Amino acid sequence: MIAVFLDRDGTIGGTGGGVHPNDFKLFPQSAKAIRLLNQAGILVFLFTNQSRVGRGYFLEEDLIKGFREMESELAESNAFFDEIYYCPHSPIDKCECQKPNIGLLLQAKEEHGLDLKRSYVVGDTGESDMLAADRVGMKKVLVETGWGRSSLTTFRATWSEVEPDFIAPEIREAVNWILQDKFSE
Repeated sequence: MIAVFLDRDGTIGGTGGGVHPNDFKLFPQSAKAIRLLNQAGILVFLFTNQSRVGRGYFLEEDLIKGFREMESELAESNAFFDEIYYCPHSPIDKCECQKPNIGLLLQAKEEHGLDLKRSYVVGDTGESDMLAADRVGMKKVLVETGWGRSSLTTFRATWSEVEPDFIAPEIREAVNWILQDKFSE
């Protein structure tokens, strides 16, 4: 079984790291992109660091409420996440689930019987999303939205040993590439 793990902030909506759940807005193309993956029979997981919970900026209940609102918005477009994986810890907690650590990926693998080597991570940050994917041998798609452009320029040195498999201007192009790549196997 394969899956696509989508980062939240900067990838499917928001402006980049740490958008409050009440302020988070999906990009216009995100629901359609997610629906394309759903229709192709690919599992779709939200995969997100939410360290602002651990740092006290908002409550985990607020985050979960925001997830439910996002899921309702996706449902209006016949799109859905198969599961939501998130890390609510502060960076000082040194947990195994905060990207670039791979705890969330391994949890999903266990729960869904995934072949991570044939699965994908789509995100806007090299030093978290791309490094996590690389550590388990997943395919890496960097989007230029959110922090994507600065991840490729200003912050490229923080993940210079890793190359994305594809760089997309936005989520819809990332999904198009994934579908082409998957069906060319």
